[in-house]
Amino acid sequence: MRRALLLALVLVLALAGLSGCTPAASAPPAVTSGLGNDWQPTGSMVLSYAQNFHVDHYDGGLALVTTSTGSRFLVVPEGGEVPAGIDPTITVLQRPIHNVYLAATAVMSLFIALDALDSVRFSSVKPEGWYLPEAKAAMVSGRISYGGKYSMPDYELILKSKPDLAIESSMITHAPEVKEKLEAIGIPVLVDQSSYEPHPLGRTEWIKLYGVLLGKESLAEQVFSTQAAYLDEVAGQRDTGKTVAFFHISSAGYVVTRKSGDYVPKMIELAGGEYIFKNLGDSTATSTVNLELEQFYAQAKDADYIIYNSTIGGELADRAELVKLNPLLAD
Repeated sequence: MRRALLLALVLVLALAGLSGCTPAASAPPAVTSGLGNDWQPTGSMVLSYAQNFHVDHYDGGLALVTTSTGSRFLVVPEGGEVPAGIDPTITVLQRPIHNVYLAATAVMSLFIALDALDSVRFSSVKPEGWYLPEAKAAMVSGRISYGGKYSMPDYELILKSKPDLAIESSMITHAPEVKEKLEAIGIPVLVDQSSYEPHPLGRTEWIKLYGVLLGKESLAEQVFSTQAAYLDEVAGQRDTGKTVAFFHISSAGYVVTRKSGDYVPKMIELAGGEYIFKNLGDSTATSTVNLELEQFYAQAKDADYIIYNSTIGGELADRAELVKLNPLLAD
C-alpha cells in the first residue's frame, strides 16, 4: 500500500521542514583541497542523496565539513588539538558546541531527532510560531530563548551567552549584513544548504552533517537509515494516478505554488501521486510561482487532493477558513 510511503514522506517533511522561499538547486561542493597543511584525509563520509555538503575525516577524530557555498569548518573533538598550518579560511569549531543561535527553522527538527535540543540556546522563532511541540516546550520553559528574527537578531542578548555557532538558512542571502555582523563579533555562521537538495531524502541526509557537529554521527546515521528504509520498502509499487495541488495564498492574494521540478512535487511523485501543474516554472532562482487565483483554479479544480501549505500560509481549522481566503475556492 502507498499509505506506508505517505507516512514516510510525512516523516521526511517533519525532519527536513518546509521553508518559505526555497532557492533553486546549486552546484554540489567541489572536492576539498584539504586542510592547507600536509595532512591527508583518512576517508570521506558516504552520502546517498545529499549533494550540497561533503565531509572528510582526519586523524585525531577531526572532520572537515564543506558546504556548497564553499564554506569550510574543521570540527575538533572535545579536548582535541587544532593542527598547525591549516588554511586561515577554515573555521574551527571545537566540541562540545553549545548555545547555538538557530535561525534555520528546518534544522530544529534535526536537533530534536538527535536529542540535542540542549545545544540550542536561541531561536529566531517565538514560541507561538513553532509547530514542533518539543521546540515550543523548550521555549516556554526558558531553555531556549527568542534571539530575534533571522534578519534582525538581538546581538547583545546572543553575545552574552558566548554562542559557539549560528546556523542560518539560505534566506540569509537577503540580509548578508547580518552574517557579516555575527562573524565580526566572533560568532561562526554556518548557512544550511539543505533546501537546495533536489531529492527529499537529500534534505533529511543533512542530519549527518549535524551529527558531525554534535558528536552524534552514529545516531544521525541510524535516523537517516530509518527514513530511507521507508522508501525502500515500497519502491516500485504501482502509482495511484491521483493528482495533487500544493499551495498557499499570500497576503497579497496570490496563490503561491511550487515549480514542477521542485522537491515538493518530487515527494508527491514518490508517494504515488501526480503534481497537477505540468511544466510550471521558469529560470529564476526560486522554487515558488505566484499565480492569479483564476489561473490556479483552472487546473486545481480537477485535482483529487489539495494540500494547503500551512507552515507558510498559516493554520486552517476547517474548509470554511479555506473558502474565506477567496470565495472562488468554494467550488
